[in-house]
Amino acid sequence: MDDVISLVLGSFILALAIEHYNIHKRVALNITSLFCGDPLNPPLLLLGICGTTAFVSMWMQNTAAAVMMIQVSNGILQRLPDGSQESGSNTDVQCFCKAVILGVIYSAAIGGMSTLTGTGVNLILVGMWQSYFPQEEPIGFSSWFMFGFPLAVMLFFLLWIVLCLLYCSRSMGSSLSAYLNRSHLKRELELLGPMDFAEKMILIIFGTWKAGIRAVPSMKLNWYHVMMATVLFIIPNKRNKGEKLMDWNKCKKLPWNIILLLGAGFAIADGVHTSGLANELSDSLSFVKTAPYIAITPLACLISATITEFTSNNSTSTLVLPLLIELARAMSVHPLLLMVPGAIGAEFAFLLPTGTPSNVVGFATGHIEIKDMIKVGLPLKVAGVALITVLMPTLGEKLENSKS
Repeated sequence: MDDVISLVLGSFILALAIEHYNIHKRVALNITSLFCGDPLNPPLLLLGICGTTAFVSMWMQNTAAAVMMIQVSNGILQRLPDGSQESGSNTDVQCFCKAVILGVIYSAAIGGMSTLTGTGVNLILVGMWQSYFPQEEPIGFSSWFMFGFPLAVMLFFLLWIVLCLLYCSRSMGSSLSAYLNRSHLKRELELLGPMDFAEKMILIIFGTWKAGIRAVPSMKLNWYHVMMATVLFIIPNKRNKGEKLMDWNKCKKLPWNIILLLGAGFAIADGVHTSGLANELSDSLSFVKTAPYIAITPLACLISATITEFTSNNSTSTLVLPLLIELARAMSVHPLLLMVPGAIGAEFAFLLPTGTPSNVVGFATGHIEIKDMIKVGLPLKVAGVALITVLMPTLGEKLENSKS
C-alpha cells in the first residue's frame, strides 16, 4: 500500500501547489472567456464553465475543483440581478444560476472519473486491486485513461444537453446580455496580474508531470509523482527570500482524511482476505455462478450508485469492492469486470446533497434545491449505469487485458 499512498501524496502536493498560486483560477477564467461569446450565448458559456470544471477536476480532487469553480462562477453570477430562490423576479436568471451550479458540481464528479488521481474512489480501486492481486500488473494511468476518459466525455455532453434542455430558453441570451459579457472575465484576469516566476515554474512542472506519465512504467509511477512533488520543495518562488515553491505550512491543507480513509480501506481489504472471510463470501455467492455477466454488471453499478447517495463515495467503494471481488471469483470472471462498475457507480452521487462534499458546496449557494438535483441527476445516473453496462465488454475488456 505504500506505493499507492506515495502516489496519492505526490499528486495532492502538485494539486495543492496549483491551488496555492491561483493557477487554477487563471486557467478557468481564460478558458471560460473563450466560450462567453459576443453577443452572449448562454449554452456556450455553460459549456465553457462545465468543461473547465471537468478539466480541472481531472488533475485535482473533485471537492477542490468544485469549490474553486463555484467561486469563479459566483463572480460571474454576482453580476446578474438577484436570481435567488426567494425573489422569483427573473426566471431566466434563476434558471441560468441553477444550470451553472448544477453543471459545476456534476462536471467536477464526471471529470474526476477520467484519471486515477481525479478522485479517491479510483485510488481505492487501484489499492484494492494491488492488495488482492499483488502478482498482477498494477492499474496504470494510461490504461485507466483509455477507459475513463471516453466514459467521462459521453457523460459530460449528456449533462450539458440535459442542462440546456431544462434551463436554457431561447430568450435567455437577450435577457442576460445586459449583465454578462467577456469584458467582465477580462477584468477578473487583470486583477490577477501578470504571471510571475513561481506560477510559470508550477506550470512547467505540471506540464512535465503530465507529459511524463505515459512514459513512466506503471510500476514506478508512484515514485515519479513523489519526485515531481519533491522538486517543488527545492525551487525558490522568488517572492520572498529563501521561500520555496512549496513548504510544510502550505502542505497543511493536504486532505489527510482521504489518505487515512485509503489506509483504512486497504486494512479492511487485507483483513477480509487473511481472516478467511473472503472464502466464506465466495462459498455463499456460489448461486450466482450461472448468472449472466450482462445482468450482474448493471446491478453492481446500481448498488454502489444507490449507497453513495447516503454516504461518501470513498466509503461506498471501500465497502462494496471486496464483496465484488468475491462475487467475481464465484462467477469465474475477471475481477475488474465487476470492480470497475462498482467503483464508478460510487461516483454517481447525483441526487442528494449528502452524496459528496461537492454537492454540499453547490447546495449551500442557495441557487438549487433537492428537486433540481433529482431532475438533472436521475437521467444522468440512469445513463451512467447504461454506459457502464455497454462499455465494460468493450473498453473494459482492453483494461482487463492490459492487467492480465
